[in-house]
Amino acid sequence: MQIQDLPYPDPGVPDARSGPRFLWWLFRNQAGGQLKSLAWGLLHFLSVSALPFCVGVAVQAVVDRSGAQLALAGGLLVLCCAGNAIGDTFLHRTAVTNWITAAARVQQVLARKAAQLGSALTRRVAAGEVVAVSTGDVEKIGWFVEAWSRFTAAAVTIVVVCVGLLVYQPALGVVVAVGLPVLAVAVLPLLPRATKRADFQREKAGRATELASDTVAGLRVLRGIGGEELFLDRYRRASQEVRHAAVRSARMWSLISAIQVLLPGLLLITVVWYGVHLARQGRVTVGELVTVYSSIMILTYPLRHFEEIAMAYSFSRPSARRAARVLSLERATDTDGSRDGSELPSGDLYDPATGLLAPAGRLTAVVCGDPDAAGRLAERLGGHASEEGTAVLLGGVPLDELPLDCARTAVLVQDKDPVLLSGTLRELLDVPRSGEVGAEEALEAAQCADVLAALVQGSLDADDPMDARITERGRSLSGGQRQRLALARSLITDPEVLVLDEPTSAVDSHTEARIAEGVQNLRAGRTTVVFTSSPLLLDRADRVVLVHEGEVAAVGVHRELVRGEPRYRGVVTRETDEEAALSKDLGAASGASMGASMDASMGKRSALDDVLKELEEIEESA
Repeated sequence: MQIQDLPYPDPGVPDARSGPRFLWWLFRNQAGGQLKSLAWGLLHFLSVSALPFCVGVAVQAVVDRSGAQLALAGGLLVLCCAGNAIGDTFLHRTAVTNWITAAARVQQVLARKAAQLGSALTRRVAAGEVVAVSTGDVEKIGWFVEAWSRFTAAAVTIVVVCVGLLVYQPALGVVVAVGLPVLAVAVLPLLPRATKRADFQREKAGRATELASDTVAGLRVLRGIGGEELFLDRYRRASQEVRHAAVRSARMWSLISAIQVLLPGLLLITVVWYGVHLARQGRVTVGELVTVYSSIMILTYPLRHFEEIAMAYSFSRPSARRAARVLSLERATDTDGSRDGSELPSGDLYDPATGLLAPAGRLTAVVCGDPDAAGRLAERLGGHASEEGTAVLLGGVPLDELPLDCARTAVLVQDKDPVLLSGTLRELLDVPRSGEVGAEEALEAAQCADVLAALVQGSLDADDPMDARITERGRSLSGGQRQRLALARSLITDPEVLVLDEPTSAVDSHTEARIAEGVQNLRAGRTTVVFTSSPLLLDRADRVVLVHEGEVAAVGVHRELVRGEPRYRGVVTRETDEEAALSKDLGAASGASMGASMDASMGKRSALDDVLKELEEIEESA
């Protein structure tokens, strides 16, 4: 796989049982690139390691005054330098390719998992952790994949050099063959502690990233309540904890680096001392001593890759563990795709768990006293359930039996807090659609006229509102404006079933009334489910359903339910139990007072009639 071939047609199914298993899965999928990198690495390291032999031959040729040997040494030096240059160039090329392709594979599987889980992902994993995995952790994982082939080539080179020195000069080769493995494993006792400190640092850094992400996302609210300084102090403390952890981790790694500089120096001193002793006895030549000495000097270069692979693994292991934790998440009710998705089902939308029925082609409003329960129910209706349960039926077809993309095409769910991506308004509305609803119709139904004017005013080079740019997450817009743009984006898709969760919670009542009328007209003949407690939207609904404690408690129209269903009235009018009891008492007292007044009036009228009757009798007798 080359960089120009990215993205992968199929990144594969990751082994997310643990961090090391995930790294091994990634390595197996990069086997071809690793072998290429290993081959070029061997050419590079062996060419570098052969330079001391060439120098030794040249020195000995000068001592022996041999022109032929000197020419041979020069030819070997040219070959080694060419192999060094070519090997280093292509080693770097293949290693970087491995890094980029590995990072791309990880990002693809993460993006696929996020698309599968939908809104359920952030309910189970913090949004900041997902950001940390898809950015910083991907770099650490790619670093380990890149470093592995270089480390393997360095290890093979050291073995070859040790064997070569044993054959070339056994007396000094034994010292090198014993000393180099000691150098390679000398830092192993320190690695667990270094890895633990690196894990702690990554944990603190991840926490700081989550805190920063949450603070930026809620900056508007924090400014409204004056909480910027509080969260800024929290982030300062978190960043200081990261700094302290990084310093402690760096101390351990600096100790490891110092050991890897000190021990080769001691080995070098030992070889020189012993070599001089052997040279005085005539057991080694000057050229052989120079060759062994230079070999030890050169081998400090491949030995450094042992430190690099240890660092790469210690940093990538917690990153791989976090990535595996995200990738191991599964949908509560996964779509198995057993049914053919060529024809989308149509008909009534029915949830067996709650008994909620949304008739086809009608606007159904759902009232639920618990906002969180309403959000979970909205997710269930779209096939994104965060908990296991019976599948929702669309036209009698379980959504779980449809391929995931077909299920999402049939039922579109707009969350309570929809996200607007940065870009132009035209790009925002460039979504899969039926083609029957235009951008102007959707924007008009969502009452976006003032939003368009604000976008044009905020964009200096945009005369057409569709070319006006929307800032990241729509931060330059108010909450109500963002809601209306998100609603227009949902309306333009024109799905078979549209589920809206509190689409007008941040909109004023006058605009809300116009939106209710616009949605009703635009979605005529289409199934629409709106989760709301707004009387303006409820009064426009063809059918209103009250869901209480996870079950349908009442069905009717808004005005009937307000009069006859106390639980519905309490949710819609925000009437508490005490207020309902007080209203009942006042009504009873008012009725009793009115009855007493009527009785008194009747009594007075009766007495007056008696008096009039007596006057009439007196007049007749007179």
